[in-house]
Amino acid sequence: MIGYRQTLLVFLLIIVSGAIFAQNNTNSPYTRYGYGQLADQGSGNSKAMGGIAYGLRDKFQTNFVNPASYTAIDSLTFIFDGGISLQNTNFSDGKVKKNAKNSSFDYITMQFRLGKWAAMSLGLLPYSNVGYSLGEYRENSKVETSSNTVTYSGEGGLHQLYLGAGFKIFKNLSVGANISYLWGDVTRTLAEQFPSNSSIMPLTTVSNVAIKSYKLDLGAQYTHQFGKKNEITVGAVFTPGHDLSNNTYFQDQLGNSNTGSTITVRDTTVICGTPMTLGVGLTYTYDNRLTVGADFMYQNWGSVTYMNEDDAFCNRTKISVGAEFLPNPLGRSYFAHVKYRLGAYYSQPYYKIKGERAANEYGLTAGFGLPIPRTRSVLSLSAQYVRTEGTNATFVNENTLRICIGVTFNERWFFKRRVD
Repeated sequence: MIGYRQTLLVFLLIIVSGAIFAQNNTNSPYTRYGYGQLADQGSGNSKAMGGIAYGLRDKFQTNFVNPASYTAIDSLTFIFDGGISLQNTNFSDGKVKKNAKNSSFDYITMQFRLGKWAAMSLGLLPYSNVGYSLGEYRENSKVETSSNTVTYSGEGGLHQLYLGAGFKIFKNLSVGANISYLWGDVTRTLAEQFPSNSSIMPLTTVSNVAIKSYKLDLGAQYTHQFGKKNEITVGAVFTPGHDLSNNTYFQDQLGNSNTGSTITVRDTTVICGTPMTLGVGLTYTYDNRLTVGADFMYQNWGSVTYMNEDDAFCNRTKISVGAEFLPNPLGRSYFAHVKYRLGAYYSQPYYKIKGERAANEYGLTAGFGLPIPRTRSVLSLSAQYVRTEGTNATFVNENTLRICIGVTFNERWFFKRRVD
């Protein structure tokens, strides 16, 4: 009972800290576009392995990316899992350099068996994040007094609350599904001022779009064992896309508190959408000590409508590779039980600027799965280096160092104690 209370207390602390950290999680100028920066979904072990997840099956870790993996959990285990990230990013457009530090809530989930052939999971995840502030000075060479400054800023994001289940159809085949409630809002502000001409009043335009929708993920995994120590798992996840109507308002403010202001508010309904997503993955496991895998993901953002615009984004792809090594699960030393993880990925984000793809992204990851003494729980630590490179010389380049911290609590709840 004491162990249970300690676990629950730490789990609640993760929730509270996640809610606090989620307030300021990005400064990327690319979040001006669409829903912002899409969250890097995946549990602690996945983040250290380049983000691979579609073919991962681990009875000691949650894998909410592919709901078919839920059946890997053993019948006596109840898993709590949560994670946060800390990051430092350097921005450069070839002329100006800037540095920003952020923190973010990554995920919080739980997972347990429903029966011999079924398991269940539920959790809270971020879907996207928006946070930026930048400006420019526009000089009119013909009319000096009409030169102006323009400031762009934005904040918000989307959140995802999911409930999922996995079912073992045959001994080696599992299927599953996650149904998610998707909600949140994005606010963008454009402020235009004329410091050289006080007779021209400043103009501030605010737009806010509120999203309430659903998301469905369908997953499958097939495992083939050959020999006594070799195992291959093939996984796939399909997410159908759809359009949705959203409440949007625009607010125009002419003037300010010093000059007096006129505010006009317009409410309207716009069409936004989510993309069809297809992901496939393959993992090879040797002797439950070495896992090597690769994933491919495709999202057809090019067919998604956003703010009534049909051609707002580019299609998104991501290729990931990763590995995990456990030296000796029967060893006596602590380091023999540490899981060593490594990975890399290449991605083409969905941002589009002036009709062309805005950036490419490269990532290197590494980390450890550290067993917590006298428990079945694991502390996952990983470091990610991410390079977001603009496809045009005038676009921003970003170099990010991200530290991810995840805690997985494995509690043996479903067994009877025998007292002699």
